[in-house]
Amino acid sequence: MDAFGTTSRRGLIQALGLLPALDVASVSAAVQGGPLIPAGELSLPPGLIHLNTASAGPTPNRVLARTIAAWRQLERDPVAQCYSDQPDTVFTAADDVRGKAAALLGCSANEILFTRGTTDGITTLAHSVKLNARDRILLSNLEHEGGEVGWLHREKMSGVVVDRIQLPFEEHDPQRIVDAYAAALTPKTKVISVSHVLAPTGLRMPVAEIARIARSRGVLCVVDGAQAVGQISFDVRSIGCDAYATSGHKWLMGPKGTGFVYIAKNAAGAFDPPQWQLGRAVGSNSAGLAPLTIVVGLGEALDATRALGIHRIEAYNRGLANTVYTEMTKMPQLRIVSPTPGACSTAMVAAMLPPAIDADRLRAALRTRHNVVIKRAERRWFNGIRLSPHVFNDEVQVARALAALRTELAG
Repeated sequence: MDAFGTTSRRGLIQALGLLPALDVASVSAAVQGGPLIPAGELSLPPGLIHLNTASAGPTPNRVLARTIAAWRQLERDPVAQCYSDQPDTVFTAADDVRGKAAALLGCSANEILFTRGTTDGITTLAHSVKLNARDRILLSNLEHEGGEVGWLHREKMSGVVVDRIQLPFEEHDPQRIVDAYAAALTPKTKVISVSHVLAPTGLRMPVAEIARIARSRGVLCVVDGAQAVGQISFDVRSIGCDAYATSGHKWLMGPKGTGFVYIAKNAAGAFDPPQWQLGRAVGSNSAGLAPLTIVVGLGEALDATRALGIHRIEAYNRGLANTVYTEMTKMPQLRIVSPTPGACSTAMVAAMLPPAIDADRLRAALRTRHNVVIKRAERRWFNGIRLSPHVFNDEVQVARALAALRTELAG
């Protein structure tokens, strides 16, 4: 144990619950039965191989149908449906989704605030936390822009200071990452804001240990969960963070423009969102009229995730991602920056490209010539690509996509 109270690398991983619940054989076996959501349940055109859920997941037909049904119900009697908490109103159905989101995260319904997505959630938190001028916020260089813009805006508007630690893209060791955060804390640091899963590489971060160190120093910990919720199993109480923000449109495959924030009950004195000034229901005179119909749709997406089972989803996705990782390591043009399959990996696999191969052109070629959708890595990250299979993909699609990638790289 070191000066920060941390343990050995393996002990740290075990303490964080990062060791995979299933062995390699079990993860591989998870994909044998085919996709967990058949292609016929989605609106994707036949033949399209969508491997970019980490940007936006396709919404299943049942979720669309529930959203549209709620909208039709609302428009038959708008005032009653929008403002009444009586049974069978759209307002009540939407407010019930707080409980569904809470069940997935492992908290209470009154700790859930609906937002338009992770960016909106982090920005709400950044402008709701009580800070003084010259107080410091700690980020890393690997945060998604949506997870940092709220803090940067707060810096511009009220004089707080944003500090950054520099993590290499290929740094996957939890202990060294934790040590880097601990070493960067100062007496003026008031908030750590950190991604649960890094958008550039898919690395599962040691957020529980980062949150523990934050607590020991009297620092708040905010977690960006955009790439975690609906993909991996966890609960916010075990993490021990003060706030957690996520989106509904990625791994949950819910309606676009949905999301939610968890604010821990014991952190209520630190965060004071204006939406909660007159109550914590889905809509109020302080929150305004909520986007009730898509929140109802989000509830359907949460139901679908619960029905499939998050452990089953994680095992299936990791089985596909393991294949992606293994085959991409055989392509000499690629430099993998994601962790090897195991404790810190997720369903996201990213790789750098040599300067001679432009990521934009490669992405376009895969889409137009092979009907394969992937992500081009953000330019501020690196010239590269990221693949993120989900429950509607299967081994055949992954094999075809990898064959297409191999062809384009060779050309």
